[in-house]
Amino acid sequence: MEFLSDDVLFFIEVLISGLLTGALYSLVALGFVLIFKASGVFNFAQGAMMLFAALSLVGIQETLGVHWTIAFILTVVLMIILAWCVEKFVLGKLVNQEPIILFMATIGITFFIDGFGQTIWGSDIKTLDIGLPNGSIDFGGIFIDELALVAGLVAAAMVVGLAIFFNKTRIGRALRAVADDHQAAMSVGISLRNIWIIVWTVAGLVGLVAGIMWGSQLGVQFSLSLIALKALPVLMLGGFTSIPGAILGGLIIGAGEKLAEIYLGPFFGGAIENWFAYMLAMVFLLFRPQGLFGEKIIERV
Repeated sequence: MEFLSDDVLFFIEVLISGLLTGALYSLVALGFVLIFKASGVFNFAQGAMMLFAALSLVGIQETLGVHWTIAFILTVVLMIILAWCVEKFVLGKLVNQEPIILFMATIGITFFIDGFGQTIWGSDIKTLDIGLPNGSIDFGGIFIDELALVAGLVAAAMVVGLAIFFNKTRIGRALRAVADDHQAAMSVGISLRNIWIIVWTVAGLVGLVAGIMWGSQLGVQFSLSLIALKALPVLMLGGFTSIPGAILGGLIIGAGEKLAEIYLGPFFGGAIENWFAYMLAMVFLLFRPQGLFGEKIIERV
């Protein structure tokens, strides 16, 4: 790209870096969307689930000395057991309760999972290495992080798969029916218990994939669960019920915060990347509170 100036190349590099980081945010946001879309519950524990999955993968690999693929399969089994326990001991007792009650329950689940994970696997920073590329690609003077590129491809594949799952399968349609009305769904023979186990399992698997990507980049540590907070502005932009919206919101947030840090940061003393996403989401809420792809709710009185 010799015909482009250094400033333009730098801008493109920052933009691509932001978009790929946004893909990582989107992976976390997908877990929130899945559970909210299928049950109407805002799962505050998604970040803890992501951390627990990554910790379990590394812990099983180190403790048993097995290949990461075996550790991955065992971690999937563990996440299924976790989903069953959440339904059996928490959500199953709170059917038809107010949304705020269910939300508070997920906060309790968060602290339990954090403490349980620390008890089992310890609190030291762990290195997650499953052979993912960790270098950069020189594309005509533009350097692209290979790990972020892989994460972007994985996020795209998951969006396509989940969109097909929700719209084309019987289970996917049942998930949406449960979200609309618990009692109505049960009256037509849909098992609320099975549906919640399925959706929490799928959200746990999404959390596992997100944990692998973030853990490979930052190391598996308990601050990893805080990344879930960055998914909140992603959800505000994309909409709490939209899988494509989670991806688009992540791309907007990722690109926006990187460009803001480089080009606006000097005017604000730096570190604008830490809070820009939340300010952007707050401004966006003033004009479209349901998000880009969220369903607009009209109440008639």
